[in-house]
Formats: sequence, C-alpha cells, structure tokens
Amino acid sequence: MRAADGHDAAGADPGGPGKERPPRGGLRSRLRVRSVAGQVFVCLLVVVALLVGAALTTLVLQARSYATGVAAGRTRAAAVALAQAPGVVSAMDGPDPTAVLQPLADKIVMQGGFDYVVFANPEGIRYTAQTPDLIGKHVIGPFARSLMGPTTDSFQTPVGRVVESGAPVTRPDGSVAGAVGVGITVAHVGTAVTRQLPVLFGGAAVALAVGMGGALLVRRRLRRQTHGLGPAEMTRMYEHHDAVLHAVREGVLIVGGDGRVLLANDEARRLLELPPRVEGRPVDELGLDPGLAGLLASGRTATDEVHRAGDRLLAVNNRPTAPYGGGSGSVATVRDTTDLRALAGQAEAARARLQLLYDAGLRVGTTLDVTRTAQELADVVVPRFADFTTVDLAEPVLRGEELYPDLGIEHGPRLHRAATAGRGEDWPFMPVGTELSPLPGAPHETVLKTGPAALAEDLRHEQARRADAPEAADPVLPHGTHSLITSPLRARGLTLGTVNFWRAGESAPFDDEDLSVVEELVARTAICVDNARRYTREHRMAETLQRSLLPRGLPEQSAMEVAYRYLPALRGVGGDWFDVIPLPGFRVALVVGDVVGHGLHAAATMGRLRTAVLNFSALDLPPDELIARLDELVTRLDQDEETGTAEEGKNVPVTGATCLYAIYDPVSGQCSMARAGHPPPALVRPDGSVEFADLPAGPPLGVGGLPFETTELRLEPGTALVLYTDGLVENRDRDLGTGLDELRRSLTGAQDHRSPEDTCRAVFDALVPPRRSDDIALLVARTRLLDPDRVAVWDVPFDFAAVSRVRNECVERLTAWGLEELTFTAELILSELITNAIRYGAEPIRVRLLKDSSLVCEVSDGSSTAPHLRYAATTDEGGRGLFLVAQLAERWGTRYTARGKVIWSEQPLTAPEYRFEALLA
Repeated sequence: MRAADGHDAAGADPGGPGKERPPRGGLRSRLRVRSVAGQVFVCLLVVVALLVGAALTTLVLQARSYATGVAAGRTRAAAVALAQAPGVVSAMDGPDPTAVLQPLADKIVMQGGFDYVVFANPEGIRYTAQTPDLIGKHVIGPFARSLMGPTTDSFQTPVGRVVESGAPVTRPDGSVAGAVGVGITVAHVGTAVTRQLPVLFGGAAVALAVGMGGALLVRRRLRRQTHGLGPAEMTRMYEHHDAVLHAVREGVLIVGGDGRVLLANDEARRLLELPPRVEGRPVDELGLDPGLAGLLASGRTATDEVHRAGDRLLAVNNRPTAPYGGGSGSVATVRDTTDLRALAGQAEAARARLQLLYDAGLRVGTTLDVTRTAQELADVVVPRFADFTTVDLAEPVLRGEELYPDLGIEHGPRLHRAATAGRGEDWPFMPVGTELSPLPGAPHETVLKTGPAALAEDLRHEQARRADAPEAADPVLPHGTHSLITSPLRARGLTLGTVNFWRAGESAPFDDEDLSVVEELVARTAICVDNARRYTREHRMAETLQRSLLPRGLPEQSAMEVAYRYLPALRGVGGDWFDVIPLPGFRVALVVGDVVGHGLHAAATMGRLRTAVLNFSALDLPPDELIARLDELVTRLDQDEETGTAEEGKNVPVTGATCLYAIYDPVSGQCSMARAGHPPPALVRPDGSVEFADLPAGPPLGVGGLPFETTELRLEPGTALVLYTDGLVENRDRDLGTGLDELRRSLTGAQDHRSPEDTCRAVFDALVPPRRSDDIALLVARTRLLDPDRVAVWDVPFDFAAVSRVRNECVERLTAWGLEELTFTAELILSELITNAIRYGAEPIRVRLLKDSSLVCEVSDGSSTAPHLRYAATTDEGGRGLFLVAQLAERWGTRYTARGKVIWSEQPLTAPEYRFEALLA
C-alpha cells in the first residue's frame, strides 16, 4: 500500500486542473538577487549547504566502508571455522556428503545471518546450496584460489554488493578434501549503521539552520549598510559620485556636526581656494570669509546667500544632511555669480524687449481708427522704451485714401503729426495735427527716401557733422535728447509715415538690439495703421454711398406732418432706409426697410431696394402687392448673386431684408399697410395712448412662397404713425420685447403739444444706446384730413348724355373754388375721361375733384381694362383723347382698385400761360 501511494504521489502532474503553472523563467527571476545583501546571503547559504553535504557524504562513505570490512571479517571467520569443524572432512569423504553438510549449512545461515554457505569438492561440485537444484553443479566464481588458502572477495550483484570468503577443508594428512564458501550482502551488515543516519541528518539540519541564521543576520546588516543596492548600482553610484565631485561646475562642501570638513569637490576647492588636505579640518581654520565660515559651521538653512571669496561673489545654498542620511551636518553648494550678474542684466533687457513686443501686440490696433492706433503705439513705448515718441502720417492715410509712391519727396503728400508721447509736459515737439516738412538731410527725410530704419546713437555728433547746414539743425537737442531711432512706417509696399523714438537725460543710448525691436514694433504697427486706413476708406465709401441713396429731404405733401431721424452704426454701414412718397390723390406712402448685414454690399442692396420701391409705388400698387413684387426682386437678386458666386467667387447673396409699406389717404383717413418681417408700427392716438398695430408679420423678403396681407386702419386726424427699424429697439443689451416697452413709454403723451420733430428727439434720447452696433431709422408722421369743402364727388349714369351735365357741375365747383383759369382745361380733361369710361368701361362710374396744392380730377369705373396712350394718324377719326389729356395735365395715370380702376390727372392751381395756344399750334 505504501509503495502504491508513493508511486501516485511521484507521478502526479503539478500542472493539473485547478493549478496555475508558473510562467517560464519565474523561478529563475525569483532566484535572481540584485542587491549586495541578497547576493551575500545566497553565497553564505550555498557554502553552508556544501559543507553540510560534504560532511554527510563523508559519514555515509565511512559507514559503507565499515560495513564492508565487518562483512569480510565475519565471512572469513565463518569459512575458516567451518573448514576446521569436526566431522566436515569425514562427511566430505563419506558416501553422501550432502545429507550431512546441507543441514549444517542451513544452520550456519540461520544463526550467523549469512546469505549462503556452500561446501564443494576439490573439483568445484556443490555439496550444498540454497536451492536443491544447484546441488551437484559447479560453483560459479574463482573457486580454485580458496583451495590454496583462505580468500575474501567483494562483487556486485543484482541484490547489492556481496562479500564472500572461502577456506580449504584439509585432511589430517594435509590433503584437500574440498572447500567451504560463506557469503553475505553488505546491506545486511550495514543495518546498524543505517539506524544512525537519522541522527547524522538531524545534526546536519541543525548545522544548516544555524548557518542560515548567521547568513540572515549578515544579510540584514549588509542590506542596511548598502540600502539594498546591487553591485552594478553601487559601482554606478560611486562613478556618479566621483563625476559629481570632480566634474560638476558647482562647488560641493559637506561639513559634519562638529564643524569639520568631511568632503570638498574640485570646484569648491577652486572657488574657496582651499588647501590640498582639507578633510577633517575645522571650517574656521580654512581662511574663509567670516560670514561664509560662520554659515558653513552653523549648519543653518540658506538659499542663494551672496558671500565674497577673494575677488569673487559666491551664491551659497546650505541644507542640513540629517534627514537624508548620516549624522548631523550640512551640505553646501557654491557657484560663482560674478559673470552671472552681467548675463542676468542682458537677459533682463531681452525679457523687457520681448514684454514690450507682447504688450504692443495687445494694446496697439485695438480699434480701426488711424490716429488712435498711432497714439497707442506712442503710449506703449513711453517711458519703458523711449523718453519721447512721435508718429507722423501722410495726409492720405488720415483720410483713408490711397497713397502715392512719392511720399517724402518735394511736392509729394505732406506729413501730419498724428500722435506724441513723452515724459513731462515741456517738450519741443510740434502738437498733434501740425503739418510737417522734413528738414533736408534729417533722419526723417533719409528714411523716407532710403527705406530702412536709421539709428543715431549720439545726436550731438550728428549735429556737429551737419554743422555746415544750419537749416538741418535739430531743435530738440537743447532739451536733453541724445539718441534717436527713426523708422519708416511701411506696410504692403506703401510708406504710411515715420515714427521717431528719442532718449534723453540719463537714459542709455539706443543700440543695435533696440533697432531690431523698433523694426519689429513698427512693422506690426504699420499693418494695424494700414488696416485702419483701409477700413476708413471702405467705411467712408459705404457711408457716402449710403447717404447718397437715402432721401436728402422730405417731399412736399399735405397729408401728413413728417419728421425723421437716421443714425448709421458706429462700425460698418448698414442697410436701413426710409422714404416718404407722394401718391396721386394727395395720398402718401411711408416705407421703412432694413437689409441684413453691413458694409458696401448692404448699402448697395439698400439702394436697389429703395429704387424698386419708388418704381413700384409709381404703379400705385396696394401694399401687399408691392411687397410681394419686392420679395420676388430680392429672391431674383439672391439667385443672381449665388450664380455669380459660383462663377466669380466674389459676390454675396442678399440673405434677407425686412420692409414695412403703408399708404395713407387724407380724404378718407384710411391707412392700408403690410410688412415683411419688420417690427410693427406704433400708433399714438390723439388722446396720447400708444398701441402697436395688429399687422400680420409676413416672412422677410427673399424667403418666398408665403403671401403677404394688407391691413386697413382708419386713423383719426392727429394720430401719429411711428415707423422704425430694429436697431432702435433691439441690441446686444436689450431684447425686442424690452425695446418695444421702452418705445411705448417714450411715446406715451407724445401728442401733448409735441410735434413729430419733438417726438423723434424724445424717442432717440430714450432708446439710442451709447455704442450702437446697427443703423437706426425713425419716421414719425402725424395724420391730417383734407377739408370736405375741397372734395367734390359725382356719380355718373352710364349714358353719354350725362357727360355735359357732370362737366357743367364741375365747372361750377371750380368757379366756387376760385379756379376759373382751370375751367377750360378741366372741362376738356373731364369730358375725355368720362366719355372713355362710358365707351370702354363698366358701371359704376364716379367723378371726384380734389383741391389742395393742385387740382386732381379722378374718373373711376368698374372695368379693369387699362387705357393706352397712342399717336393717331391724320386720317383717324379718334384716338386723340388721352394724348390731349397728357398734354393738358401736369401728370396723369391709372390705378386699380378692388372693383375696377381710376384714371386721374393732376393740374397746377395756376394755369401756365400760352399752354393751350402752344398745343393748338
């Protein structure tokens, strides 16, 4: 059972289920010890193990040799004793030796613990054997030697090493009767020794444990001393330590707690001029400066303390060593700062120059104003870089115009002082705005002609050099200036002006490094100035275009009392516009619009839309139809611009506009209006109440696809109609709802003895932001009604006989109005218009006369057929009626209504002389 268990245990797979195989090399990596203490421990452990193993081997070998000797002695004694035993000879010579000798042999084997006892005759034939089948057979082995005397042999067998001894059996007469051999296995003899092996192994284990304990103690002590470092690391640490001490360019001095020097590297010896053998000596005896010696001996903490050592200035850092290893003491590092002071000054100057350039990048060019940009440059360099600075710009630059290449040349564009800055208030420079003429040979003239910046380190020397030209004398020298840099202000190949930097008094003169800074600084500023110039040019062009497209005054009309305000955006011209358009019948159209965006494109688009509104209003279209046509126009413009963008890559779509269009009739007090995405108009009633018209918003112009609606309102006389753009009520700090509430508050009570002009002023004071980002347009119109006595209306029957009656009644009304001079031409116009209405039109037919600043004759009928003016041939009997009307009236036209059309004519109240006679001629 024991043998089976042992076999199973030996044959078990260590990597069976549930057990994780260790990774390849895992054992090797665990046995690999890197620290010195670990390696010493392993070496000691191996030595102890080898010694114990050698001792055990020696003991085992000695035990085996002893067992062999014992076996040889026992078998030899037994063989000799049996050969001389009584009865052995007689038995061998007897008739049946086996019967006598086999029991004797078995007895000796049992009692003596031998493996076998063999008796044989002289020829080597067995008398006895352990197995009966061997009796009578020849003995195996060197039998002949045992016949000559006692022998002992040792040989290996499958069951182990066997020791065999043989002896001859002799007769009394000395003849050999045979031989006897006794054999025993050595293992049977060594059982006694084997019983002592546990004691031996126990002693070896105790010796091994004692050795391991000693090795552990040695390892622990050594690990503490070496901090767990390996041999390579300790070698490398020593090499680094040696390199630091001898190669580093900073002195290292370690001082013990007793004030004695423990270590000093080569640089410390050089800087402190220490004697050759300094280790172990007190710091006070090294001849150092008392302050430095006191610092090193005290061990106090110090950072960059400056001490003198001979002609050197040393920066000393001192730190205690106690927290980091060793006993009490300190380590000091020493470096030479004599040359570092000069380098630090240069580095500080370089840092100041870089900081100047950085600050200039932040502070110069914050606005797109030319003079502001020039002044920002002057302010940023004084007093940190120069004592005085002036910036002179060409006159076209200040106006935002294009430059000519002859700046600085005689009869070329003049320079103007744009900015100045300096220390104090008393300086010799001309004030801002002064026109300048560069002196011949002066740096200003030189840089304008040659191009690069010029440096004059000593102005007094330059003055002496130009002493033969008194007209070139510099007027600033008596004020202490001694150094000057003059640089042209150039950008994109154009010279914009010059910049001058002066230093005076105790300031150091300019050098080449300062010249490089000036070139970089002025180059950046020139780009900013040129950008501002270009912006100024574009802004003025856009503003000029916009103002040229806006109405320059209000037309004469009597239907409304109108006032307006317009303010462009502070930056970028927008597309806001307004108009007051007189219509036939003394009606007035009011329009306010806003194009999305700013700049030239927005202003140009605004002009196109305003022109379109003027043209569409000449057709006397209702508001919804006019806005619809305007929407189609904007859509077509967008499509054209998008096509141009694809082909030319430079056009921009309109992207949207808003508009509000209103028509007021002073005869009926009726106001019809429509809007396209525009803020609703405000109505200020005669009682002072304010409301916003409930008017459908409609989509912005250019969206397309949606209809527009017209809203009809009846306005009492004295009602103020307020139209505006979104820039008035909406900005980045105020949403549309808040803006409308503020507009309502500003309009409340506007009818209390306020004219439209006063209303405009009150609204602007309340709502215009200080920094407006969009255009603002405001239109205030107070309604009036035409006096009923100046209106005459007749319904005309659908009969040619009624023409004369209506004509006569009209003449009577003209006479009552005191317009006798107009009766003849009015009769002709009315006769022609009424006759055409009866002949070509449809019922109902109505005639209306209006008298105000002119006389208006209107004939309406129920037909929408438009009359056409044509030239009749000499043979034609008709076709001259409208031609006659066109010649007699100052204006005439046709407008359509929901139930037909109206043909109207307008005549001045005073008939021109000889007009009819000239017509007949």
